[in-house]
Amino acid sequence: MTQSTQIGDGTRAVRAGLPEASKNDPTLPGPVFAAHFHLPGDVSGPYTYGRDDNPTWTHLERAIGELEAPGQEDVDTLVFASGMAAISAVLFSQLKAGDVVVLPSDGYQVFPLVREQLTAFGIEVRTAPTGGDAQLDVLDGAKLLWIETPSNPGLDVCDVRRLAEAAHARGALVAVDNTLATPLGQRPLDLGADFSVASGTKQLTGHGDILLGYVTCRDAELTASVRGWRKIVGAIPGPMEAWLAHRSLATLQLRAERQNANALALALALRDREDIEGLRYPGLPDDPSHKIAAQQMRRFGCVVSFTLPTRARAERFMESLTLVDDATSFGGVRSTAERRRRWGGDDVPEGFIRFSAGAEDPDDLVADVLRALDEAAI
Repeated sequence: MTQSTQIGDGTRAVRAGLPEASKNDPTLPGPVFAAHFHLPGDVSGPYTYGRDDNPTWTHLERAIGELEAPGQEDVDTLVFASGMAAISAVLFSQLKAGDVVVLPSDGYQVFPLVREQLTAFGIEVRTAPTGGDAQLDVLDGAKLLWIETPSNPGLDVCDVRRLAEAAHARGALVAVDNTLATPLGQRPLDLGADFSVASGTKQLTGHGDILLGYVTCRDAELTASVRGWRKIVGAIPGPMEAWLAHRSLATLQLRAERQNANALALALALRDREDIEGLRYPGLPDDPSHKIAAQQMRRFGCVVSFTLPTRARAERFMESLTLVDDATSFGGVRSTAERRRRWGGDDVPEGFIRFSAGAEDPDDLVADVLRALDEAAI
């Protein structure tokens, strides 16, 4: 049941996707483990085979749809085995040889591999950075514009509404990667996007224990093409992962409020340090992206980025942290950080740190980071 747009984010997150109450039934049904379903006679009904659909997916998809587009009955969500499965489903279901796609040059570090595959399929790939709405300059003739805002890991922001209007005027579709913001931070469909795509592995589920992705779309024909791609490649989530994700949504607002507040507290504490360069957090009033972010985002996310002078300094900083895990990914209840250049896919300095604020007490987290910075300087 779709929740009213008038209720708060916490109420919506707690109730999203739940079935109608029925006496003696669980409030959140357990995962349905089934490869096949009883199907006598003609093929009919919603559940026929485990690669096509599953009742546990249905509850989660409805829940995510209610968060991405509250009160909008014409929105459909499809869940996938990972965020990259969701991204690939949109790209490869919408593009064919001869088409042009615009990708962010500063986006997720797997995009260079995606570009190679798209090019091998005869698709022209153009790139432009997120900041300054630079993608406007390369839109002509494009079939699809891919936006990642805030960008990962640099945290630049672009004007989604402006870009979407420009892309649609040129006949292009628009997909927005909403992973870092989450539906509680921004709603791409309301800003004009055709697809809202995200990795549910990150803050959406928040515990670092499942891989998941999703695509939310308002157009039934576009949704059908993405659904067809999911069926062909079999990029489906397990029922246990889907159930865990739905369970985790109930605490999304609680987690986001603490984590985002921690990110802002950390950014404020780092702002005047002389050993920090390139500090970025869209929630900082003096961040280059703050003006646009404040216009289209309701929350600014849990990720802060900054650069230390050298690789060695960054590695000493990471080793000195006690409350922060050295791990990739972001959005979990336990703070994580990493020297991002170690992967080799991001165009960032050797000392660049991507920091994901968790749900620890803010004073403890900030103190740990400042102490580690001091120790790294010795």
